[in-house]
Amino acid sequence: MSLVVHKYGGSSVADAEKIKNVARRIADVRKSGTGVVAVVSAMGDTTDELIGLAHSVSSQPHPRELDLLLSTGELVSCTLLTMALGDLGHEAVSLTGSQAGIHTDTSHGRARIDRVDTARMQKELAEGRIVVVAGFQGISADEDITTLGRGGSDTTAVALAAALEADRCEIYTDVDGIYTADPRVVPEARKLDEIGYEEMLELANYGAKMHPRSIELGAVFQVPIYVASSFNQTPGTLIHGNADKKQMENRIKVTGIACTTNVAKITVRSVPDQPGMAAALFEPLAQSGISVDTIVQNTSEDRTTDISFTVSGTDLPAALAMVGDLTREMGAAGMVSEANLAAVSVVGSGMQHTPGYASRMFRILADGKVNIDMITTSEIRISCIIKEEQAQEAVRLLHRGFALDQE
Repeated sequence: MSLVVHKYGGSSVADAEKIKNVARRIADVRKSGTGVVAVVSAMGDTTDELIGLAHSVSSQPHPRELDLLLSTGELVSCTLLTMALGDLGHEAVSLTGSQAGIHTDTSHGRARIDRVDTARMQKELAEGRIVVVAGFQGISADEDITTLGRGGSDTTAVALAAALEADRCEIYTDVDGIYTADPRVVPEARKLDEIGYEEMLELANYGAKMHPRSIELGAVFQVPIYVASSFNQTPGTLIHGNADKKQMENRIKVTGIACTTNVAKITVRSVPDQPGMAAALFEPLAQSGISVDTIVQNTSEDRTTDISFTVSGTDLPAALAMVGDLTREMGAAGMVSEANLAAVSVVGSGMQHTPGYASRMFRILADGKVNIDMITTSEIRISCIIKEEQAQEAVRLLHRGFALDQE
């Protein structure tokens, strides 16, 4: 029997009628003889509401207790969907992340999946049932409930598809595919029929509406990922490994424009220019779970260096507290920070061996009077740190400047 894994986001299961709609979609697939494992997020804004509730009773909720609290959101939508499927005449069973065999590390709030024990799911599928799994969660070796971070239900779905060797993973949400830019910002943005894992990973890392770790898993295990709307039958976007190989050298070089807001920058001044300084700065940040993105280091004639790097604005207070102590230990002159920044990126696998894309990006932003604070690149991405207030206009300028509104 063929098998697909479906994932439905919070907007797709936001109320009873939407849950019934999802149940009908799953029932139609099951009627065709295909096995279905459905992964669901919490209903609507439930996760935000639970976070708010936690902070209303505690200034610093304990990470373990917060994970246990947040995991309940997915349990509600999971069980309701199973009930709706039962009313349509289909046997279904709801499973928590731990019941589904999702084993993670012990990092509360941003756990990573170690392995998936598929025995329970395989048993239920063999008996003809639809399996409905609570996304975003798993269980640690300490038998504590863990959560995978915001957007983690995408990762749950792809991980289950890989472990079960499903034909593909289908992600259903409130948009009908992957676009060349956020269509809410750029009305002329085009939906892509297909995109490669590498390009999609860069777009996801820099603002596209998918969990980057889900794309990483898809690429490693070669799981085709289909992204479409749960509210209509409009064809979506297929993310897979062969998308970059069809047009050889004549393919469009830039695939899309991505944007991440709520970026902050920290600069450590006059760090002694000697081995081990960068490690002394970034190792403690990594150990505390603070992710660092763009890094720029400049060495001056007096044998000191300024090190600038970006973090999420959410992590800025914790990063500043830690870097303040590290600055003194390293013998640096001090530090400064800036919030309310954004990272705008052009992404495309066709750029990597073709000159001129960086200079074109810089000229487009300059002509639009958008000042560039920092620059970072990969083989298929060029990113600029800019003022957050200019982010949407920068996306529109770049989308138009690289003619992404044209087929």
